[in-house]
Amino acid sequence: MSKKLRKIESIDFEIRGGKKLSGSIETNFSKNGSVVLLCASLLNKNKTVLHGIARIEEVNRLVEIMESLGVTVKWISRNSIEIRPPKKFSIGKLNNEVAGRIRSGLMLIGPLIHYEKHFKLPHAGGCKMGERTIAAHHYGLEKLGVHIKTDHKEYKIKVGRLRSAEIVMYEAGDTATNNILMAAALIPSKTTIRFAPPNYQVQELCFFLEKMGVKIDGIGTTNLIVHGIKGFNAPLEYHNSEDPIESMMFISAAVTTNSKLTIKRAPIDFLLVELLKLEKMGLKFSLSSKYKSYNGRTDLVDITVLPSKLKALSDKIHSLPYPGINADNLPFFVPIATQAKGVTLIHDWMWENRAIYFTELNRLGGQVALADPHRVFITGRTKLKSGQVVCPPALRPAMIILIAMLAAEGTSILRNIYSIRRGYEEIARRLNSIGADIRVIK
Repeated sequence: MSKKLRKIESIDFEIRGGKKLSGSIETNFSKNGSVVLLCASLLNKNKTVLHGIARIEEVNRLVEIMESLGVTVKWISRNSIEIRPPKKFSIGKLNNEVAGRIRSGLMLIGPLIHYEKHFKLPHAGGCKMGERTIAAHHYGLEKLGVHIKTDHKEYKIKVGRLRSAEIVMYEAGDTATNNILMAAALIPSKTTIRFAPPNYQVQELCFFLEKMGVKIDGIGTTNLIVHGIKGFNAPLEYHNSEDPIESMMFISAAVTTNSKLTIKRAPIDFLLVELLKLEKMGLKFSLSSKYKSYNGRTDLVDITVLPSKLKALSDKIHSLPYPGINADNLPFFVPIATQAKGVTLIHDWMWENRAIYFTELNRLGGQVALADPHRVFITGRTKLKSGQVVCPPALRPAMIILIAMLAAEGTSILRNIYSIRRGYEEIARRLNSIGADIRVIK
């Protein structure tokens, strides 16, 4: 396979806004669950079949990286994929250009340390939201016998004698915790991970590892005890669960357009605080009884959002490690706040510079005042208007512009929507199925 980066087709959206959404929409499979499961499949020396893998650009890039390493990857249906690792990984043929575009490629470290003593990975890409270090990966993996040296363009990984350990996470990072979980899974002893975020993708990985025979105590808590195994070599099949961040996106779209909409298959445990905040803002909604995802573990509900008059909260809205508001869900409060009477303070403390992208809604009639790189004050209620905006290079900020355009009367143009394609599958078609009017321009 050529190491040249595949040319990404430039696509724009033309949105005729001001329309009500209606009916129901199913939540798609988790983006972050998809990428961690693809990485984790390399722990199995045999065939792994994964169902519920999102057909999105982030997954496409990760598949390209895996194929460059000699992994055989085959789509066997729309959202099911078969992975067969090679007898020997082609580390020297790693597609560095693609690997440098996405952050999820970092999670290849956890599996690859069980096959290779030395390898390199380029600095991670992904959303452009300021400085994103790998300190939590570095310190946690170091405890297990893995040494990472960072230079100006790549990470150099050297694997010593792998050993179990008691690890305190340097920060509650999902990808770092996943890397350490995958590393510990094939170290045949007990590894303890403290201050582990029990977020949805971390739990998904734990469920997958359990199917491999790895016993994990404390799933859903901040303390995980991993009872590693020597190895795994047997056919394995697993089903990824739904994406709470996508559920929140549809909630935000319904609230911002003041519509009645049912969001089906929403992972309720990862939306509870978000829904509570919205309830206190005046949102009316109802929940169905719980039922299980295809993985048999994740609780789902159907959420029906009703047209409501909203008011700003008197205190700030900010994210926290789970079970707090998910950092990826926080931006979806921005378009909602434009339709809430009063002034809303949103504090995006986790990412340097991401809050700057929130001010793009001012191009659509919003009143978003930037206090500093982390905080914005949003004055509502404002009547949104059509406009033309280039997608920012960050997934969730790009999506909130699309949501605002759905609510803005007139015709808007959203340019170069690759950022959205990284995380949302056929989003124009799916939004159109519930009443939006989006034309794809190639």
